[in-house]
Amino acid sequence: MPHESKVLAFPPPSPHLSEQYLHTKLSFYSDAWDVAEDLRHQISGMVVIDTRSEQHYQAGHIPGAVSFPHRLMNEQSTARLDRDKVYVTYCDGIGCNGSTQGAYKLARLGFHVKELIGGLDFWLRDGHPQAKGTEAGVYPANWQAEDCGCD
Repeated sequence: MPHESKVLAFPPPSPHLSEQYLHTKLSFYSDAWDVAEDLRHQISGMVVIDTRSEQHYQAGHIPGAVSFPHRLMNEQSTARLDRDKVYVTYCDGIGCNGSTQGAYKLARLGFHVKELIGGLDFWLRDGHPQAKGTEAGVYPANWQAEDCGCD
């Protein structure tokens, strides 16, 4: 008895519909490599936000990221943020929804946002550096993370 395809049991959408969906998906998320490249090249149009507690931020964060725990985000605390920037939020990783909470709160307040896929966990797995302490730090211009082959 021939086996029926699990993959083909639900036909894919048209190429046009796939293109629209995937474009939208890329509008919501970024990966560690792309964020690292923008930090390394000091792209000024984005700000990386660590949405975890200040203690977790101090223990280790993405170089160049600012600490802004999602629990503290409100109209008053975001009043000085630049509305022309794109804010990329992250937390520990896929088991944490702090980045989603932060992105939601910022979007609700009228800011442009993206989430970092996999958070700090995927960042470190990909071999990117980490800063410690209260200062944001700077992504090292000469850092050579292992090429993921996705660019």
